[in-house]
Amino acid sequence: MDVARLIGPKLARDALAILVNGEIYELDRPINDDAKISVLTFDSKEGKQAFWHSTAHLLAQAVVSLWKDTLPTIGPAIEDGFYYDFARDEPFNPADLEQIEKRMKEYAAQDNKVQRQVVSPDEARVKFKHNKFKRELIDDAAGQTITIYTQGDYCDLCRGGHIPSTGLVKAFKLTKLSSAYWRGDAKNASLQRIYGISFPSQKMLDEHQEKQAEAEKRDHRKIGATLDLISFNDVSPGSPFFHPKGAHIINTLVAFMRSEYIKRGYQEVITPQLFHKELWETSGHWQHYHDNMFITQMDGQETAVKPMNCPSHALIFKSKVRSYRELPMRLADFSALHRNEVRGTLGGLFRVRKLSQDDSHIFCSEEQIEPEVHGVIDFVSFLYKDVFHFEFHVELSTKPDGALGDEELWNRAENSLKKALDHAGLQYKINPGDGAFYGPKIDFHIKDALGRSWQCATIQLDFNQPKRFELEFDGTDGKRHTPVMIHRALLGSLERFFGILIEHYAGNFPLWLSPNQVIVLPIADRHLEYCQGVANMLRQAGLRVEVDENQDTANKKIREAQMQKWNYLLVVGDREVANNTVNVRTRDEKVHGEKKVDVLLDELKKEIEEKK
Repeated sequence: MDVARLIGPKLARDALAILVNGEIYELDRPINDDAKISVLTFDSKEGKQAFWHSTAHLLAQAVVSLWKDTLPTIGPAIEDGFYYDFARDEPFNPADLEQIEKRMKEYAAQDNKVQRQVVSPDEARVKFKHNKFKRELIDDAAGQTITIYTQGDYCDLCRGGHIPSTGLVKAFKLTKLSSAYWRGDAKNASLQRIYGISFPSQKMLDEHQEKQAEAEKRDHRKIGATLDLISFNDVSPGSPFFHPKGAHIINTLVAFMRSEYIKRGYQEVITPQLFHKELWETSGHWQHYHDNMFITQMDGQETAVKPMNCPSHALIFKSKVRSYRELPMRLADFSALHRNEVRGTLGGLFRVRKLSQDDSHIFCSEEQIEPEVHGVIDFVSFLYKDVFHFEFHVELSTKPDGALGDEELWNRAENSLKKALDHAGLQYKINPGDGAFYGPKIDFHIKDALGRSWQCATIQLDFNQPKRFELEFDGTDGKRHTPVMIHRALLGSLERFFGILIEHYAGNFPLWLSPNQVIVLPIADRHLEYCQGVANMLRQAGLRVEVDENQDTANKKIREAQMQKWNYLLVVGDREVANNTVNVRTRDEKVHGEKKVDVLLDELKKEIEEKK
């Protein structure tokens, strides 16, 4: 069917591609009358993916035209742009990127139509007879439709989807070079990766680059070092060291969550780090997550350091006969977890091997699913809206390929989550095939100060693990029933959430979280004793306070305190000592003037209590 007639000429003009039954289609690709169609623009996630994937082809076209002996391999869209991997003996350098960009602009200006062609495996092998990487992909695609995409004089083996023509790519920037292994396996050939980003207008690229510059200033690794919060060491890659001030923030987050758990009926548990292989076989992690687990030996048996808490919570539930009167049972756990992430993917606090979560598993009856999920949604809304003031959006992820359990269980689980979201009045997007291997999930994506999206909170509904662990409770009818297990984390990885907060606040933490709450600045040594008395009074009230005893000038002390992000700077001279006051400044360079210490203390306690 003609797309323009189906969606209207104007939409067809504005569209980058269309989504047909969940798959990206080019605009000239035939579709059935009864197909479910969404128009994709650059505002949509799928539209960006098609746009960036097409720009990756533009990159490959430029590289191959400049260096004929270079072999293109794969070039996917990623979360924020695209990359393309090339096999080439001589490494690329930054000057090459400028040359490639110039050639890409020439090809974009030609406005070549992107054309899709279905070919047989034999035709594809002939077409790519000089590229062993493409031939390997063709051999692996046995029984699947093989497609080639052509733009001008360049063609590539590709599944699609793509934008209509190269001329839509108005602005782009190649951002960095790195090495990679073919198919991510260190045993395979070493490749060269070029990353980039592209947009439909120069204005959008300029805005993106401004955000990137600001993001670099806010990099949590830089701020973490400047404020003495965290460090990293190659003796334990992917495992951050939390210095006293960083540990204070993590502990404050945990203490806050614990206080909320008491209000919301959660019980905290502490569980082991090592479990024999049989536990992970029962849970399904051995089959589905083995490569991401640290394996060792215990009592002559294969053993894994736990990457998840859920199996250990199932064992607690199973440790005695349970009654319906004990449900819902909400078990919370802050135990350390270890996941064997690939070394090259590690990145500060955002991708780690050692982590802790504000993790919980709720065991309930099927009748309790909707109110329990609704309660978790309310908890998430309280945290993100009322405490941290984040905007967020919601996605519902459904059954992935190779999932545990039968179709009927999955349908029940997905419908239960949909009902809870509808009851909460939340708008959400369906994310097909992206659920956990044991059940569907609701993911919450927060937006930080730079407009970046981060997936943090998750609610996962699991009918499968309770059955695999043979969990049961005595029901009101006197019969044995299998509970449902709700996996939930709200802040998610505490390490990752801490990194997000550092960049969101640019190190300017609110008073309740800040490790640098109050610093007292004596102008001269004769004021030091009074300053120590002020500091002790504030410490007794639970505030984190330091006295700057250096011999520097008052102005230098103030500048240094502002650079270290102290929330409140209390300057003390002869006048303040005589009046039993302090002269109050804040890190934003505002002078609030003289205040009695007890008056200031009441104000600070209120600010902490209200989490302003």
